[in-house]
Amino acid sequence: MGAGENLTTFIGSGGPTFIAPEWSGRGRTSAMSATPAAVPTPVNEPTLSYAPGTPERTLLKQTLGRMGAETIDIPLVIDGKEIATGALREVRSPHKHALLLARCHEGGAKETEQAIAASLRAWPEWSRMPFGARAAIFLKAAELLATRYRPTLNAATMLGQSKTVYQAEIDSACELIDFLRFNVAFAQKIHEEQPQSAAGIWNQADPRPLEGFVFAVTPFNFTAIAGNLPTAPALMGNTVVWKASHGAALSAHYIMQLLVEAGLPPGVINLVNGPPQQIAGAVMSHPQLAGVHFTGSTEVFAGMWRHVGERLTSYRNFPRLVGETGGKDFVFAHPSADVDTLAVALVRGAFEYQGQKCSAASRAYIPASLYPRVKERVVALISDIKMGDVADFRTFMGAVIDRKAFERIGRYIDQARSDAACTIVAGGGVSGEEGFFVQPTFVETQDPKHRLMCEEIFGPVLTAWVYPDGEYERALELCDTASPYALTGSFFARERAAILHASSKLRHTAGNFYINDKPTGAVVGQQPFGGARASGTNDKAGSSLNLLRWTSTRIIKENFAPPTVVPYPSMAAE
Repeated sequence: MGAGENLTTFIGSGGPTFIAPEWSGRGRTSAMSATPAAVPTPVNEPTLSYAPGTPERTLLKQTLGRMGAETIDIPLVIDGKEIATGALREVRSPHKHALLLARCHEGGAKETEQAIAASLRAWPEWSRMPFGARAAIFLKAAELLATRYRPTLNAATMLGQSKTVYQAEIDSACELIDFLRFNVAFAQKIHEEQPQSAAGIWNQADPRPLEGFVFAVTPFNFTAIAGNLPTAPALMGNTVVWKASHGAALSAHYIMQLLVEAGLPPGVINLVNGPPQQIAGAVMSHPQLAGVHFTGSTEVFAGMWRHVGERLTSYRNFPRLVGETGGKDFVFAHPSADVDTLAVALVRGAFEYQGQKCSAASRAYIPASLYPRVKERVVALISDIKMGDVADFRTFMGAVIDRKAFERIGRYIDQARSDAACTIVAGGGVSGEEGFFVQPTFVETQDPKHRLMCEEIFGPVLTAWVYPDGEYERALELCDTASPYALTGSFFARERAAILHASSKLRHTAGNFYINDKPTGAVVGQQPFGGARASGTNDKAGSSLNLLRWTSTRIIKENFAPPTVVPYPSMAAE
C-alpha cells in the first residue's frame, strides 16, 4: 500500500481515533485575499497506539513488508523536476545491513547551483502569494500526512532510521503534522500583530520574506525536523534549498512527495542530496544566501557561521543563522526525589531511539543517599530492554544510524571500560555484524568532569556522578559549568523549595528545563524547543519565535491629512 492509498478507506469510517482531529475555525475568508484568512485552530495530533488488533498496526505491518521488499531510486528534486544524476549512494537499514532500501542519486556543486537558480526564479511569485494561499498548501500536507501518508512516512523512518513504531509515530507522524498545522497558526498571529495608529494615520506591518534563498540542513534523527526546517521558512514566503542527511534520505524523499502532492509550486523547496562539503560550499558562497536553518553538530554550524563572517560583505543582506546543535543533557536528582520516577526517566530519557536525540539524557547527578536504590532500579529496567529489528513491535531499541556512529560510540565505551575512574554498571556490549547495535550502557564515574560527563556522545550511554549529599551546591555548580552545552535538563525533587532553588541555579543550563520528567519529548505548541551556549541560537522551533527569523518586516505609514506648511506652531511670533 503506497503513499497514494487511503488510510481512512482501510480502517473504515468508525475511527475518529485514527484520523485528524476536528478543527474549530474562527471564520473564513477567501484564501486568495490579501488579508490573512482565519486559519483552523490547531490541536496536537493524537498518537495512535499500534496495539495488537488495531487497524493502524495491520496497515503499518503491511507497509513495512512492502517497503522492506523493494529497492527504489531516490532522485534530487529541483524546480519541481526529479533529477537522476547516476551518481548513486546505497541506502541500507541500520539494523539490517542486508536490507537495501534505495539507491540515492547524488548531486554536487552543479546541481546545487541549479537548485539555487530555481529557488530565485520561484521567489518573486511565491513571496507575493497571499499568506492564506501558502498556508493552505501546508495545511493540506498535514491532512495528507495524518491519513494516507502516515504509514508510508512511519515505515520509511523505521526502516531507514531504525526507529521503533512508537518513536516513529510521535516523530514522523504526530510532530511533523503539528509543525505544519501550528506553524500556520503562529504565522497568522505574526500577520495579525499590527502597530497602533494615531488620529489621521494608518500604520501597518508587512512581514515580508527574506530576500534571496534559505539553506535548510536537516539531520537523520528526526523526520519532523527534516520536514520543519524547509517548510517553516517557505510558509513565510521564502524559497529553499534543502540538504537532507544521508541517514534520512528515504523519509526525506517521501516528505518531498507529500509536499508536491499538497500543491507546493516548483522551485519553492529544492531537495539536493550529495556530499555536504560540495553542497554547502556552493550555497554559502552565493551572494543571495538569505538564511541558514540548521540542525546538526556544533562544529559544522560553527564552521558555517565562520564562513558567513568571512564573506559578510559579499552577501546582499546579513544572512539569518538559525541553528539547533549539540547537547549534553542532564538529569539532576535532589535527595528528596522519587526513586521509581527518576529511574524510569533515566532509562527512557537515555535509551529511547538509542540515545540519538539531541535532548537525550547523557549525564546524571545522583545523591549518595539515593544511589543504591536508583542503581538497582535502573539496572533492572535496562535488563528488560529488547533490542533488535524495529519491525518487531516489541523492540525498545533499534540500531545506531551508521558505522561512523557505531565506532565513535564504541570508543567511548572502551574508554569507560579501561578507565579506573569509571565503572560500567550495565550494558557495554556492541555488535556490528547484522546491524549497528550498541547495548544500553550505564556508567558510573568518580570524576564529575570526566569526558563522559562533558562531551556529546549521541548514543545509548548514560554516565552518572554520585555526589555526597553534603556537596549539593557544588553538584549544581558542576551541572551548570562542566559541559559547554545548554539544551535540555531535568530536575527531580519532591520538595518545592529545592525545585525553586535548582530552577534558579540552573536557569541558563537548559533551554528546555523539565521538573520531575525526562529531558526528551518536547511537543509543538507546548514546549517550543531549543537551547543556547554550544547548543545553538535558541530560536524555539514550534513557536512563532522561529518563524519571525524568516521575516524582514516592513512598516508602512499612511498619512490621511499630511501637512501643507513647513513651519511648526512653536515657531510663530509672540
